[in-house]
Parts: sequence; C-alpha cells; structure tokens
Amino acid sequence: MPRRLLRDRQIVIDEWRYVAEGAADAGAPLIVSFDQWQMEPDTWIARGCPLGVVLSAAHKIEQLAPDLARFALIAAEFSGPGEGRGYSQARLLRERWNFKGELRATGYVRRDQLFFMARCGFNSFELPEADLEDAHKAFSTFSAAYQPSNDLGLAVKLRRDITASA
Repeated sequence: MPRRLLRDRQIVIDEWRYVAEGAADAGAPLIVSFDQWQMEPDTWIARGCPLGVVLSAAHKIEQLAPDLARFALIAAEFSGPGEGRGYSQARLLRERWNFKGELRATGYVRRDQLFFMARCGFNSFELPEADLEDAHKAFSTFSAAYQPSNDLGLAVKLRRDITASA
C-alpha cells in the first residue's frame, strides 16, 4: 500500500521513496540519508532523479548548505516527543538558507505538533496512517498567533494578536 501523508494541508499519496525501502523506479524521486549523501553524492546525482535528504537532529544545516540547490525535499527527523531541534532546522532552512522546496517532518510527528511545525516552515508531515484524517483537522485549530513567525507552512496566514497581556 502506498504511503500517504499530509502535504500543503492535503492528504496525498507520497511519490517519494526512501533508499532504505528498496529499489525505486529509475527517475522516481528518491530520499537519501544525510550520511548516504555525504559518502556518495555523485552516485545519487548520477541517478538524474529529484533528490531529497533526511537530517537527524544532530546534523548541522551548514554542512548541507553548499548542496541545498540539489534537493527538492529536505526532511527533519524527530526521534521522540522531547526532540525539538527539527524546529530550528526548519527555521534555518527557510529563513537563513532560503530553501523553497518541500520541508518534511518525519519520525515522531503527532497531531498536536503540526501547527507549530508549520509555523516553522514545514509543509509536509509523515504521520501514522491511522492519525492522518484527524491530524488534517489540526490546521484549523488556531486562527491567531501571539509570537511572530514566518508561517511558511501554513496556507492561511494567521492574524497577529497583539492585544494579549503579558
């Protein structure tokens, strides 16, 4: 069964394949780990297909920066509920490095995180299949924000509530 995910506030079939999932059709979009990319960039470039890369929390964006233009997708892996470095990676990719491609949250991703991930620039989310329909509703949970953000992952921009008292 093909993987489904949330992308741009829609539940869609994921056309991307991870190297770890086995052989992908020639020319099919392919996601490699950051370590695979560092060890064999020429191998992946030679495939001639759209490329994506997965960052773990420990990876520094600066190490990937020279190659950002090669990627149509960058995924940040959340290893557990207490891991938040992917939020910072997303903000850096969008704001400092001006990454315009798909920014995907993978790993431990749950409904209650989606709004905040989207506010950091994520526009794609891998969730357990059983959670997709309910998680889709998370984007309509909030209509206002108290703190500034780029909100690049939200299709509808929030109004800024500056009347809240401290």
